[in-house]
Amino acid sequence: MRIWLNKIFGFSKSEFNGLILLISIIFLLKLIPYIYDYFKPLEKDSPNLIAQIQKIEVSDDKNFYFTKDRIENTSTKRRVTFFNFDPNSLDAAGWQTFGLSPKQAQSIVNYTTKGGKFFKAEDLKKMYTISPEMYNKLLPYVQIDPDRFAYPKKDFGFEKKTYLKKAPQIIDINTADSAQLDEIKGIGAIFALRILKYRDRLGGFAKKEQLMEVYGLDSTKYQEIKNQISMSNVALKVVNLNTATFNDLKGNPYLSYKQINAIIQYRKQHGNFSNSADLKKVVILNQLIIDNITPYISF
Repeated sequence: MRIWLNKIFGFSKSEFNGLILLISIIFLLKLIPYIYDYFKPLEKDSPNLIAQIQKIEVSDDKNFYFTKDRIENTSTKRRVTFFNFDPNSLDAAGWQTFGLSPKQAQSIVNYTTKGGKFFKAEDLKKMYTISPEMYNKLLPYVQIDPDRFAYPKKDFGFEKKTYLKKAPQIIDINTADSAQLDEIKGIGAIFALRILKYRDRLGGFAKKEQLMEVYGLDSTKYQEIKNQISMSNVALKVVNLNTATFNDLKGNPYLSYKQINAIIQYRKQHGNFSNSADLKKVVILNQLIIDNITPYISF
């Protein structure tokens, strides 16, 4: 080993011996504590020391139980009183009277302040700060006003009104407008417009019964309204049959296009009509059609 150290570090013989001595000293120093513990004699515990330790333990136990008793006595000295109460309006001081801590009492008050409500005594169970034992103690004293959450009753008295019956109005079907026709009981706005359109097509009503020719207005409806209508003798729209053209006659609801052409052709071939009796000579005209158009033609 000396030769190897001499080659690498250039140690001489004296330097090598000094290194070995240094290592030996260090190793010896490391072993001294172990050697000392091995040869050191065991010391016996002093009786006084054990007694002192036991005295300290007894003292600590006494202090612990004294502190515990003082805390328990303090809590039991708090005056607990029960009385009838409404949990929706009781303040924090009232809850503390029942034996709850200030924190527990404030928790319940915060619940009611934020809109929480107790509708019945059993609702106290939902408060985690109230133990089942405390709930059983409070239950007999809970008194919640049933009208507290009831909506105020309003008097919806209806004033009895007396309606005077309007005297039935008689409407002139030849001069009335749509609003006046709508006043006829049984005639609505739709029928009123139909009656006006048919009246314009006819050139005026010659008789009341012509209302039954209005679309949708049957005999039953006519019987319902006939006593509410009248008919003035207004000048009807009359067409001269000897000078009338096809366009003059096509608006008449009683004549078809074929019948109008037959009248004009007959007039061209045989001359003018003298009276309504001459219309019987037109083959396709019957007496009912002649009677219907007579109020609306002249010669």
